[in-house]
Amino acid sequence: MSFENVALLPNGLNDLLPPEAEKEARVINLLMGEFSRFGYSRVKPPLVEFEETLLTDGPGKALSAQTFRLMDPVSRRMMGVRADTTAQIARIAQSRLSDTERPLRLSYAADILRVNGSQLRPERQFCQVGCEMIDAGDYRDDVEICLMAVASLSALQIENLSIDLSIPILTYLIFEAYDVELSQQQILDKLLQKRDRDGILDEGATVSPFFVSLMDASGVANEAIAKLKNIDVRTDVKAIIDHLISVYQELTDALVAFGLKDVNITIDPLERRGFEYKSGISFTLFSTQARGELGRGGRYNVCDSQEAVGFSLYMDSIIEAVEFIDNNKCKNVSAKTSWSDIKKLQAEGYNVSRTKNN
Repeated sequence: MSFENVALLPNGLNDLLPPEAEKEARVINLLMGEFSRFGYSRVKPPLVEFEETLLTDGPGKALSAQTFRLMDPVSRRMMGVRADTTAQIARIAQSRLSDTERPLRLSYAADILRVNGSQLRPERQFCQVGCEMIDAGDYRDDVEICLMAVASLSALQIENLSIDLSIPILTYLIFEAYDVELSQQQILDKLLQKRDRDGILDEGATVSPFFVSLMDASGVANEAIAKLKNIDVRTDVKAIIDHLISVYQELTDALVAFGLKDVNITIDPLERRGFEYKSGISFTLFSTQARGELGRGGRYNVCDSQEAVGFSLYMDSIIEAVEFIDNNKCKNVSAKTSWSDIKKLQAEGYNVSRTKNN
């Protein structure tokens, strides 16, 4: 077999080489330390699980199409390789930590594997680092998660951060509140995905003006909030819009308190791409220092009676954004150097590498 064939990896999979592998490890340690400051405890779920537990309703089911399957040679049952860590955190919270006091705050760092990449993220394997708050309460819990995500990225000295707030289920709430027929839902849904303002108005649906007003209420947060406050919709739809407004107002105060005044906040109430299982306020994190998003988060249902809120950061994008400085001192010594001298150099803070014998 030729060297080229030995080095060939499947599409979307890559070796992480020096110094990037060390960089990722150090960044993960820094992030986990930041999460601990907010009271989050680390868990480590397995790489694979039985299909029926991994792909249950919620996060797991939403990513079923992105999940690799294989058969367990011991039990002869089908298993899945995790395509997202959130589903596993939900399972742990409902089973092994079911008696732990709520809200339950958990953090994790884990590699995931997906069937397909995307245009913005062609990688199929990458590391997720994040937090989940199980049994989340009011809007302040949404704010805690947003603040943690931004503060953690800022601790890595990533600059020009922005957070985009959205309500992924808003479209469906409007359809339900105004009894929009399924055929018209499908038409409007396609128009909304294209942001076709004129097409939505031409459709002449009862809800068309609401969708146009919501599209107009996108952009810089303070301007968007002013427009959202003036949208007249039914109570159940208005409630989640008011929730978004409360999150924005509290988040603004929290960012100031943490010295993060330069973080840009934008709002796109109708954005739902990439939020397959979210059921409430959600967000995406960006920086001009990296391509694509740095992470995503939001509120979702763990089960019928329990909600959670959390976020995942994508290490492939974060490594690109972090300006890593290796503070370790390196020293090359002769292969004949005594072990006691090597030990002394290490005690002085050096990483010692013995040269090849001649």
